[in-house]
Amino acid sequence: MGDCESMAPQLEGEENLIAAAKHIVRALGSNKNLTKDVKKILADLGSQLSTMATIDDEGVEGLKSGIEEHLSVVEEKIMSWETDESMIWDSGPDEAFEYLSAVDEARKLIQGLENRCLNGEDEKELLRRAHDVLQLAMQRLEEEFKYLLVQHRQPFEPEHMSFQSSEDDGVDVGSMVSFGDESFEESARRDSVSRTSEECIIDLVHPDVIHDLKCIANSMFMSNYDHECRQAYVIVRKDALDECLFDLEIEKFSIEDVLKMEWGTLNSKIKRWVRAMKVFVRRYLASEKWLCDQIFSELGSANFVCFVEAAKAPMLQLLNFAEAISIGPHQPEKLVRFLDMYEVLADLLLDIDALFPDEAGSSVKVEYHEVLKRLADSVRATLVEFKNAVATNTSTNPFAGGGIHHLTRYVMNYLRLLVDYKDTLNLLLKNDGSVPVLLSPDSSPSTEDESTSNDFSGGVSAMTLHLQSLTSILEANLHEKSKLYRDASLQHFFLMNNIHYMAQKVKNSELRVIFGDKWIRKHNWKFQQHAMDYERATWSTILSFLKDESNSSNSSISRTLLKERLRSFYVAFEEVYRMQTAWLIPDVQLREDLRISTSLKVIQAYRTFVGRQMYHIGEKHIRYNADEMQDYLLDLFEGSQKSLHNPHRR
Repeated sequence: MGDCESMAPQLEGEENLIAAAKHIVRALGSNKNLTKDVKKILADLGSQLSTMATIDDEGVEGLKSGIEEHLSVVEEKIMSWETDESMIWDSGPDEAFEYLSAVDEARKLIQGLENRCLNGEDEKELLRRAHDVLQLAMQRLEEEFKYLLVQHRQPFEPEHMSFQSSEDDGVDVGSMVSFGDESFEESARRDSVSRTSEECIIDLVHPDVIHDLKCIANSMFMSNYDHECRQAYVIVRKDALDECLFDLEIEKFSIEDVLKMEWGTLNSKIKRWVRAMKVFVRRYLASEKWLCDQIFSELGSANFVCFVEAAKAPMLQLLNFAEAISIGPHQPEKLVRFLDMYEVLADLLLDIDALFPDEAGSSVKVEYHEVLKRLADSVRATLVEFKNAVATNTSTNPFAGGGIHHLTRYVMNYLRLLVDYKDTLNLLLKNDGSVPVLLSPDSSPSTEDESTSNDFSGGVSAMTLHLQSLTSILEANLHEKSKLYRDASLQHFFLMNNIHYMAQKVKNSELRVIFGDKWIRKHNWKFQQHAMDYERATWSTILSFLKDESNSSNSSISRTLLKERLRSFYVAFEEVYRMQTAWLIPDVQLREDLRISTSLKVIQAYRTFVGRQMYHIGEKHIRYNADEMQDYLLDLFEGSQKSLHNPHRR
């Protein structure tokens, strides 16, 4: 074939030279002033040139015959596989090599023919035949290319991704006041995936066929069938990427589908999305990019174009889900999931910029940055919504038993979870300017808020200000809720319980670093003040019945009055017992401390009174001894109402 190609331009050059010489001879022969000898020379020269032209015409005819014969051999090789249903690359490397060689010969024949001046129909017919043969070969190579990509695809097994129980682990995150202590923490717990497992490049197609794929791609590109080759690759690999998302249990939802989902279902879908996102980008897309580079590395920008076209739709599917989440309602229970989604996108930002660096990938990159911004806005909006929800959470009835309100548990557990996101929250809140200066309607919280603000005015983080603002709003709300109790002692009891809970949550968690020891000391002082106010409101009047108003046994107080005072004490004590056994202090240590403090005051006053006035009152009027009284005090604050039924009651 090489001889045919080298001969064609040589003959063409000779033809042109002979034609030019004959033209000169004719021009000279037309001159009437030429001598007879010159005319004879010109006539001989013209004759020789005509003979040479005849010989060259015979050479050209021979060349055409050789080209046609060569084309027939190539055509036979190509056509032999058109009736064979087996795949060329399954028949062994020799068959594959021979087929690619035939394709290469067909392409060179076309190039040789196109370089000639095709004047005759025979030559044009040869060129048409050569193009038809090459087109058939390209169609076959496209099939073989797809076949190798599909048949030798390596299974993607995300063994570290265990989602089997994720559909069942979502907790129905309803209203703010429906949470117990641990359920919110469990449902909103942060998910994590090992970074090591994310970043491992894997062979998506068996390494043994990479060379074959590369040879096919090179052949198709050299034959100007680059578009068909890229399209074949994109079709197969896009299906593979879609299957990867399926393996990661990522479903395709419209924005409307997402907005209609119940939160329990959506919660598990988001958790799944967060886990899958890192694996898909860092492991699968990185491996896909590596595959493109291996196959198309010698073909200009084809590797990048093929990667982007294959990866674009799956990436936009993932981003569309995040976009739908960002435009949905900004309910407080969604904040942790918003943060999870924002953090995973922020963490993958450099990976995305590296995978989609040029103009071809700009649509993916632009959408990615836009979704990241929307999620950041959603985080800020949800924080504002959460503050408003805490501030406006109202109750029509007092909280039974004066225990720890659901709102207090919810807010403090919420804040504990936010500590895990402190770097992200500091970044998002830094220039937000949404942390207001809060003044509680109650004088005590107001005083502390002002002093705390002054203490932290220099260098405090945006997150610290925000969380302190939230606890101030919570305290103000709790003071309002306490006013629903008619009993002043229960008002203080309720505030004692809830502020103690807040202080303990901060003290015994990572919140301590955010709030600081001074905040903890102030809130310890607060709940202790409410404990003393409770004791004063409950026992001051009752213990006044036992007040010793005499200095001697010859007191002017009548025995009847002493008996009446003791009887009134018993009635009041039994009423306190009946009421306050139903009150609840969930914290064991706080419950014991308040019992001991109360017991010291009550039992000491009772012993003193009975010891001094026993002679005047008489033993039959003593309903309980001091030890019994102390045991009864130990029944208080268990949250289970009891009554005293003394058979000797007078």
